[in-house]
Amino acid sequence: MNSRIGAIAFNTFREAVRDRVLYNLIAFALLISGAAILVGEISIDIERLVVVNLGLTAVSLFGVVIAIFIGIGLVSKEIDKRTLYTVLSRPVRRWEFVVGKFFGLTGTLVVNTLFMALGVFLALLYVAHKFEKLDAWVLVALYFIVLQFLIVCALALFFSSFSTPLMSAVFTFALFVIGSLAEDLRGFARITQGVGGWIATAIAYVVPNFSALNVISQVAHGDAVSGRLILYNTVYALLYSAMAISGAVLIFQRRNLK
Repeated sequence: MNSRIGAIAFNTFREAVRDRVLYNLIAFALLISGAAILVGEISIDIERLVVVNLGLTAVSLFGVVIAIFIGIGLVSKEIDKRTLYTVLSRPVRRWEFVVGKFFGLTGTLVVNTLFMALGVFLALLYVAHKFEKLDAWVLVALYFIVLQFLIVCALALFFSSFSTPLMSAVFTFALFVIGSLAEDLRGFARITQGVGGWIATAIAYVVPNFSALNVISQVAHGDAVSGRLILYNTVYALLYSAMAISGAVLIFQRRNLK
């Protein structure tokens, strides 16, 4: 990472953490983790299951909201405030601007995930009074959630490179919902004949496969996650994010900013 990308990433991170909505979402996610404790208290012998399920689901959902909410405005805000013209008047290339924004946003989400994860582990410690070996798999689930954030950030930047903030939010959220059902969509495609099956197959493999990155239920039940899946998801998320960011760069390079 060169100094220009680093500077843009740092400024993006600094602006994001100042956002009031960001703090509200983090607080709400921590409250959800607290609610998991209360639910766990009235559940018999399934306290850990409830805490992990609710806690990690809160981290995932609110992290995605943060990624979409901030990501869709990274380009449009700079244009509206006309600060983009000041940045690009300096020796900063457009692709460096986009990549720097991506790294700044992902850095923000990683830091926020660490804070929200702390809330989950404190809830686990409260209900179990100690950590178990099975809790290590919670870290894997959190890692997969961060990989989800990488893809969502890349998609939000991709759509914001040519669309309005509202439409970018709609497109990104729609892909997140469809991608969360990717495995079901692929199963539907296998049993569907003709053109409908081809269309379903194409959609299933084009949209990001968020369902493969969701192991919350598996981890909550104490099941292990295979190393092969960890490697596959890592490579998949990095490649998909890289393609989305490359698309954003190509579009932004040709965009008329006058």
